[in-house]
Amino acid sequence: MDIKSMYLTELEEWIKEKGYPSFRAKQLYQWLHEKYVSSLDDMTNIPKNLKKDVEEAGFTVVKEELRQVSEKDGTIKFLFGMSDGQMIETVFMRYSYGNSICISSQAGCRMGCRFCASTIGGLVRNLTASEMLEQVYAAMRITGERISNIVVMGTGEPLDNYENLVRFIRLISSEAGYNLSQRSITVSSCGIVPRIYDLANEGFSITFALSLHAPTDEERKELMPIAHQYTLQETLDACRAYFDKTGRRVTFEYSLVKGKNDTEEQAIKLAKLLKGMNCHVNLIPVNPINERDFKQSDQDSVEKFKLTLEKKSINGTIRRSVGSDIDAACGQLRRKHAVNSQEETNEV
Repeated sequence: MDIKSMYLTELEEWIKEKGYPSFRAKQLYQWLHEKYVSSLDDMTNIPKNLKKDVEEAGFTVVKEELRQVSEKDGTIKFLFGMSDGQMIETVFMRYSYGNSICISSQAGCRMGCRFCASTIGGLVRNLTASEMLEQVYAAMRITGERISNIVVMGTGEPLDNYENLVRFIRLISSEAGYNLSQRSITVSSCGIVPRIYDLANEGFSITFALSLHAPTDEERKELMPIAHQYTLQETLDACRAYFDKTGRRVTFEYSLVKGKNDTEEQAIKLAKLLKGMNCHVNLIPVNPINERDFKQSDQDSVEKFKLTLEKKSINGTIRRSVGSDIDAACGQLRRKHAVNSQEETNEV
């Protein structure tokens, strides 16, 4: 395991095994998770021989490859490179209540959701906890601004990388490190049911968001392959269990696709499906992508859908669109870079 992925207790044990004084563990941990340095040279009170051992164990740092800044709202979309050449996307957003960041949990994705660019090309590999942390730390190093909210909603399915996700949450919220409130963390999933139950038992106070996107099993199957594995009833039962265990209201994400899932009739079905649940529906006009023929619902349909839910006592909001001028769809920047790199290789 690389150094940045270790809990403080694990780092203390590693320091002990290497024969260093115990206080070195806390020093090292602070450099990694309080000061989030990008170079071992910046660790001014760490001896050279320990720095060498850290480097040999693995000192994870991501490299900024590309950056896009929205002229509309200042949203920044980063393309970060990892040590093996894989690329991940991270989006930094400024709001009145603080800065938010949307991070990736995998390089690629194998879930196959029809409206998502991230899944085109499939899953390459899971990210380590340190690679997830580094997206947060690198964004702060570059912008000079603190991040107060984290959304694990970028490329990849977080619950398909469960162990590293849990480790990331514990590290970013550790009082000995960055100390971010778990209430400021949202994890979004297409719905791997057994893992929802596992997450409920972790003792976290994070927000869980389920990608729902359709009010019936048959309609959901057209959009999301995961629906062939778990029914809506099984999925919603897991969400109810999550609320019962954690007391944290579940958010349901619903991407509105023109002519597919945005009718008043479907809004009524959705309200019936969610009746009695302590939940919130986040309506998201879908981001069109070149590889799919899905179109974004018009504003009138979006507003009508929301109003229909509210009449049925289901709380809903329409997600504010940010960064719409900088390839807002997840996976687009990474994919574009990969295609361009391949074209350059072919030309050579």
